[in-house]
Amino acid sequence: MTVFAALDVSKKSTSIHIVDEKGTCLWRGKTLTDPDALASVLSPYANDLSLVGLETGCWTTWLWHELTDRGFPMVCMDARQAHAALSISINKTDANDAQGLAHLLRTGLFREVRVKGWEDMRKRALLRARATMLRCVLDLANAIRGALRTFGISLAAGTGNGGAKTFERRVVEHLASRADLNVIISPLLEAWRAGRVQVARHERAIRAVVRADPRCQLMMTVPGVGYLTAVGFVGAIGDPATFRSGRTAAAWIGLTPRRYQSGTINVQGRISRQGDKLLRSYLYEAAAHILTRARTDSALRRWGLRLRERVGFKRANVAVARKLAVVLHAMWRSGQPFEAEKNMPA
Repeated sequence: MTVFAALDVSKKSTSIHIVDEKGTCLWRGKTLTDPDALASVLSPYANDLSLVGLETGCWTTWLWHELTDRGFPMVCMDARQAHAALSISINKTDANDAQGLAHLLRTGLFREVRVKGWEDMRKRALLRARATMLRCVLDLANAIRGALRTFGISLAAGTGNGGAKTFERRVVEHLASRADLNVIISPLLEAWRAGRVQVARHERAIRAVVRADPRCQLMMTVPGVGYLTAVGFVGAIGDPATFRSGRTAAAWIGLTPRRYQSGTINVQGRISRQGDKLLRSYLYEAAAHILTRARTDSALRRWGLRLRERVGFKRANVAVARKLAVVLHAMWRSGQPFEAEKNMPA
């Protein structure tokens, strides 16, 4: 007998629905969202289990790896597709969702999502932690500027106005002449300094990851690709064999245009912006470096410059970012470093 089990996961409890190949319910109920608790429910059916499915979510990676290590045939289902299929149900409950997921597993009408390994997840989490801390530092700097502006003190932002050390020196100078503002600005300034220290810790950790990972070193042979882009690409893609081509990888990152075609209507819109937002921003910055500051000439740069003359900088920059994703994927699969004059992939 072939058995299918579906897990509808929430923070504290998980609804489980187990069916056979004919759709007959063998067991349904709830247990704690814990690998040991889930394994104890699934174990009586372990010999007959064909698939154990759960949707993409914040607990997915942990549960998927823990249950896979226990020998269960795990599969991760695309939550958006599953939501569309389950939305026809009148009553929305965790038990009904688990039942619907079980029947999707049984019929095969689901889209499987790859679950990344722990090492790749740690890379992505490190980058996101850095981005979060950096955003906090920028918010604190803007809060300091806003508070001082109320009292007629202007601290200009942007390039050409000095870096972090200049900003700190100017704030300290203004506080020396306005002691009444110390109680307002000093706590913000201390938090800003502490945030910069933590950002520097993340930077050192990321650089250490890059030095230890030959894949990141390979990505950085491309002019304009720094350690952040390299770690972001390796952590997000995980395994290049997952994608049939670099064009598929670029589409997964969200750098290809949306398309709406019906009858005589065929509209191509803006890029989809699906996938990893942080990686997409890194590729965009790398593409901007290639178009504006790169000293090394290459076929990719010349192609981007010609495109910029026709469609403008922003569109050309997005196009170069997409092409860069294709190039990085091809390099990873072949194991060959960047060749400036080599014909570019489509």
